[in-house]
This record gives sequence, C-alpha cells and structure tokens, in this order.
Amino acid sequence: MSQEKVDRYKQEKANRKQNMKKEKVKQLFRRCVVGVLGLALIGWLGYSAYNVYDTSRPKQTAQVDYTAITDFQSGLAGAAAE
Repeated sequence: MSQEKVDRYKQEKANRKQNMKKEKVKQLFRRCVVGVLGLALIGWLGYSAYNVYDTSRPKQTAQVDYTAITDFQSGLAGAAAE
C-alpha cells in the first residue's frame, strides 16, 4: 500500500506542470463563461427595464387631414364628368 502511494505521488509530481496548466485553463474558461453570462443578464435586465419604461410613457399620435386629397379627387371627378 505504501509503495502505491509513493508511485502515485511520483506520477503526480511528474505531471504537476501539465495539471497546473489544465487547471489554469479550466479556471480561465469558467471566468469567461461567467463573465459572458453576467453581461447577458445585465443586458437583458437593461432591455427589460427600458421596455417597461417605454410602454409606460404616453404615445404621441398624429392626425392626418385628408380634406385636400378629397377636394382634389372631387375636382378630378368633376373635370372627368364635363
């Protein structure tokens, strides 16, 4: 049993640099994923808050006066009838 522990320790020691590199890469990847998810969450919250703000504001409406077009069409119809 003791020899197994010694062999395992030697194996871990031989691969320590590689294992440390793998751990650093995994940690960097985790941080990037958490950062991207955090930015997405903040963006979604901001978009939702703006949407709520925008829907609560009164909408501006415009009214179109069609009397000029109606008069023009009446004039054309009168001219065509003559």
